[in-house]
Amino acid sequence: MTWVERAAVPLECEHVLLRPLEEPDRPLLHAIAMDPRIWRFFVTRIDTDDDFHAWFNQMMEDQDAGRRVVHCITDKARGVVAGSMGFSNFAESERRLEIGGSWVGSAFQGRGVNRWAKFVMLRHAFEELGAERVEFKTDVLNVQARRALRNIGAVEEGTLRSYNFMPGGRRRDAVYYSVLLAEWAGVKRALTGSVTAPG
Repeated sequence: MTWVERAAVPLECEHVLLRPLEEPDRPLLHAIAMDPRIWRFFVTRIDTDDDFHAWFNQMMEDQDAGRRVVHCITDKARGVVAGSMGFSNFAESERRLEIGGSWVGSAFQGRGVNRWAKFVMLRHAFEELGAERVEFKTDVLNVQARRALRNIGAVEEGTLRSYNFMPGGRRRDAVYYSVLLAEWAGVKRALTGSVTAPG
């Protein structure tokens, strides 16, 4: 089985359940996605119902084509869908992939949902897929995401200037972060040792 196939499985811990995106998730995600603050630093802007459905359709299309595996996140404490996060940029021969497209609804921010979702994805990448490197990238202006990545133990590597266009025409500088296999044991201890840390 390829990494894409092996990544398309449910992932969970005590706090969150992640499972591959399916059509029935559309209304559940729609209910929490219609907050423009969530999408401020995304390459896709969701302001309208049509925007949301175009985004969802693209995620499903990318997943069907094997370009990414998108997981729908459930906050187990509340028993409700909280957002989504995905594996992408699979470079299996190089033992490298990316975790990205990460967002949670406003009501779930700062409650550890993002932190635990990244934990189960990192654990799967390193302990099941055998990755040597997991990378992340975000907008240089996204202070909240950059802080959250540092909080999970990701190392800032550098900034790719003028990386891509953003909605509205701004050119984004993209900041890269990574966690390496050699660092995973320490990152895992840090993530699991403080269940109340926000993220």
